[in-house]
Amino acid sequence: MNSNRYAYFLNHFTGQLPIGESFDLVERRICIGEKRGRLYFVDGLSDSEKLQILFNFLLAVPKARMTALRNTDDFMEELFPYIKSSATEDIDTAVKFLYSGLAAIILDGFDKILIADVRRYPQRGVEEPEKEKTLRGAKDGFTESFMENLGLIRRRIRDNRLIFKNYTVGEKSKTDVALCYMKGTADNMLVKRIDESLSRIRIDSISIGEQTLVEQLIIQLNGGKKRHWINPFPKVRYTQRPDIICAHLTEGKLAIIVDNSPTAILLPVGIFDFTQDVDDYYFPILTGNYLRFLRIGNMLVILLLTPLYMLVVEGDLPMPTALNFIIPQDAFALPIFWQFIILELAIDGLKLASLNTPESLGMSLSVIGALILGEFSIDSGWFIPQTILMMAVVSLASFTQPSIELSYGIKFIRVLTLIGCRFLGVAGLAAGLAAGFIMIASTKTLSGHSYLYPLVPFRWSSLKKLIFRTAE
Repeated sequence: MNSNRYAYFLNHFTGQLPIGESFDLVERRICIGEKRGRLYFVDGLSDSEKLQILFNFLLAVPKARMTALRNTDDFMEELFPYIKSSATEDIDTAVKFLYSGLAAIILDGFDKILIADVRRYPQRGVEEPEKEKTLRGAKDGFTESFMENLGLIRRRIRDNRLIFKNYTVGEKSKTDVALCYMKGTADNMLVKRIDESLSRIRIDSISIGEQTLVEQLIIQLNGGKKRHWINPFPKVRYTQRPDIICAHLTEGKLAIIVDNSPTAILLPVGIFDFTQDVDDYYFPILTGNYLRFLRIGNMLVILLLTPLYMLVVEGDLPMPTALNFIIPQDAFALPIFWQFIILELAIDGLKLASLNTPESLGMSLSVIGALILGEFSIDSGWFIPQTILMMAVVSLASFTQPSIELSYGIKFIRVLTLIGCRFLGVAGLAAGLAAGFIMIASTKTLSGHSYLYPLVPFRWSSLKKLIFRTAE
């Protein structure tokens, strides 16, 4: 019977593998205690030292010990004390383990496929995220290693209530995904909904990034309905800092970790969750509140500075005499509105250029962008110094926001408000802000609550913790 299982495993397991076509797939014939068998591993994902230890161990098993065994479970219990070993009858599961860097062993007379963990993933070291640097505090960050990321969380929360649930997402990529939450602290209904949604996701691959997973998750939670693309506000928060994830887990939120991605997904989040940053909690309360209020104030600058300036220049709003110096005295070729629109596009273009510029040429790009383009655009009459100054202030203020996604959401509302001011003046400003507020108010978090909670519905005890840095 078990010999038939051996032939079955060889035919169906090996039949799925491109042995001989893909050179990194290795098949080795072995003999353990005079029992024939095969060992499979992926060169490049497996640790050569662990493989050598495994080979030495298997080949040293005596015939008498092998003859006395009845099945695979006996072998694992008595002769295979290998770290993180298991056995499975499912061919697809064994193939998934193989492509995850584990070794698969098929032995004649055994009723299951043995799995031994010999992984060694190519990975970079644990470093502080470039986008989320702090003045004080921890300097580690998530990497592309799935288990290492979970370890960074477990290292900070040494509690039995911390739960990691594992999923495999992607018909082709078969990517490992983990749902993290604190049992008894997180909302049980939300945990159940996210659990069911992650289990139902059916896509080819999420190898491009975690955004694909988020979009599919939103579709599942909405009963199969796609999210309206015109809404720019993020429903999750992304971070590469394990201390941020751990702080929110202890408050009852959920986190999703995706293999091959250094970015964790935090949910559910509302608009006020983006006002917090890790530096707020690494400083005394007074300093933390100052940094948070500065960030909130900069959010208002990002939203309102350019529309208000355009209304002032066009005479729709009065300007105090002491501030008349910011109003252009000379004629300019392009209307203020078009200057701001062009600068909005130019700044985003420069950001993309900087991302694709080699580090050795970064200084050259800064010189070209800041000096040559800025100076000659003014001399040629395209722009005035005041509009360039305003957009520079807005761009610098946007870097104080911890979420790139929210910054772009605010940017789109700012452009909408600029368009309203262009055609309707002060009424257009009010209409643009009202449209933005309606868009935010109509947005729901992944838990189904208001995006403006705890402002709508109002709950001061929760709101004050998001607006102010408290001692609690």
